[in-house]
Amino acid sequence: MRIETLSVFPQMFNDVMSLSIIGRARRAQKLDFVAHDLRKWTHDNHNTTDDVPYGGGAGQLMKVEPVFEALDELLDEDPTTSVIFFSPVGKVFDQSIAEDLAKRQRLIMVCGRYEGFDERVYSRADMILSLGDYVLTGGELAAMVVTDAVCRLLPGVLGDELSSVDESFSNGLLEYPQYTRPAEYRGLQVPEVLLSGHHRNIEQWRRKQSIIRTAQLRPDLLSQAVLSDEESDLAREYLGSGS
Repeated sequence: MRIETLSVFPQMFNDVMSLSIIGRARRAQKLDFVAHDLRKWTHDNHNTTDDVPYGGGAGQLMKVEPVFEALDELLDEDPTTSVIFFSPVGKVFDQSIAEDLAKRQRLIMVCGRYEGFDERVYSRADMILSLGDYVLTGGELAAMVVTDAVCRLLPGVLGDELSSVDESFSNGLLEYPQYTRPAEYRGLQVPEVLLSGHHRNIEQWRRKQSIIRTAQLRPDLLSQAVLSDEESDLAREYLGSGS
């Protein structure tokens, strides 16, 4: 898979895209990542990418011309590429979107700054995303989040192919609690079932704990989960009790 970003601060991606799972995926040639400098597509001595908004108002807006010209050039290589912008008006990014993006061959994420983009740039968008109801200084951090979430879903990137399947949100539930050695620390015990070696009992315990945790902490997710009648009763028993 190839992921590219278009930004006035491409250097922000250097460390994040070289470390941990993303760095390993790049070294294994499972992810090809390129950060483009939007200023390359400006034509004045100051490489200006922003200007004052028509009608007045605070701050600066990202200009339309550099974005259009950059996409004209980059998309000429592959017109089937998916172009993503970030905006508060976008669809909230979640695991299902990450799974969808992980199936695509090439993504270009355009990162805004200042007060946002000239509205006309969105005519080039295949998808507009938001990370949530808060404001970031720039789209670079959002692009890093999306890249991380997508990268870990690529075949062969995680050491255990089941790792991404068992994670939170993959089946509409939060992930079950997990523990490692020692079995006891300062009076805090690992649940006995996890020490039993009985895989079926462990699997059943994990499923139950996922349902309980979701009911307590994220009951809004339950509508997406496929539950048996018995599991639905369990969820109702713990609904909201962890808040």
